[in-house]
Amino acid sequence: MIRALVESAFQTGYLSVESEGLLYQMVAMKSYQPGDLTAISALLDAVRAGRIKREASSNLVMKFPKYKK
Repeated sequence: MIRALVESAFQTGYLSVESEGLLYQMVAMKSYQPGDLTAISALLDAVRAGRIKREASSNLVMKFPKYKK
């Protein structure tokens, strides 16, 4: 599910509040695979670079566990 949410954000250019919340919950519950962390890392990089806009009103970007390749 994580990769589907990330793919949707890349397709639309937006990360919805709902998707961001789901991503946070799945990571907090440790419901992810190593490939999911790679996808999240790419998403965070795209958000920081401005290629994907966050729908959330705050400027804070959620922190996710770092994935070492």
